[in-house]
Amino acid sequence: MSSSTGPASGLPVRMPRPRQSGRHRRPEPVSAPEGAPPLVLAVPGVPSAASLSVAEEVLSIARSELPGLDARIGFAEKAEEELPALETVLAGADAAASEESGAPSAIVVPLLAGPDSAQLRGIRQTVLSSGSGAELTDVLGPHPLLAEAVHVRLSEAGLARADRARLFTVATAADGIVLTTVGGEEAVQTAGITGMLLSARLAVPVLAAALDEDGAVAATAERLLEAGSRQLALAPCLIGPEIPEGLLESASKEAGCPAAEPLGAYPAIGKLVLSTYMTAAGLDPQRSGQQSPAR
Repeated sequence: MSSSTGPASGLPVRMPRPRQSGRHRRPEPVSAPEGAPPLVLAVPGVPSAASLSVAEEVLSIARSELPGLDARIGFAEKAEEELPALETVLAGADAAASEESGAPSAIVVPLLAGPDSAQLRGIRQTVLSSGSGAELTDVLGPHPLLAEAVHVRLSEAGLARADRARLFTVATAADGIVLTTVGGEEAVQTAGITGMLLSARLAVPVLAAALDEDGAVAATAERLLEAGSRQLALAPCLIGPEIPEGLLESASKEAGCPAAEPLGAYPAIGKLVLSTYMTAAGLDPQRSGQQSPAR
């Protein structure tokens, strides 16, 4: 029986746990603020079930980092009815947006690691022609997290040691990397920045080359061989949906070296998508533990 001053003697009393102070304090749980514009992930390339699966996994990672996030998928190229088209998704976001908020109706984040000129131009044109008031962000790279993701994909393929700190020996590890991209010279230059970060991680030379430029991958591989490399590997600095079917396989055969898998839905991709969105939306990436993309 309890008294007017509290529970009866002998019963446990649950007291609130004092909040930890100091720099080791755990961050307060963060969720998407009410009224925040939706994140629309613009998926490049030919729409397919495989691309949809990658996009869904990327957004699942983003939602786990920011609960309550309104995140949607839109294919930049004409999609079948069962696959959401970017222009349709933007129209839906515009219809739900508040005209008095002054915020964009949506934040469109391209699922691109680099500035693929043709595909990014198509996404930009769709956003502009929609008249939805949506805001288009920059692409995800260059960024150290992309170098980490490429490293992991190489190690999964047995083409690089998995742990640079412990210096695990991998018999098939490459001593020269061709970092592949698509989208023209600007995309190659951007991939080259990620390549420098990757080279620092692996302590081997890394050169960027365009998959969609005839002979570029083979010529870059030849440069690495002339510089002293003996065991080469191709590493896509690409997420996957933007790669034309069969292009990576044919480049691997042309250069005569194995290739790692595209980045796909590696966790860092979801975190970069969210960080890019939060920056554009005027939210604070640091509060949710995100790293702002380096530009």
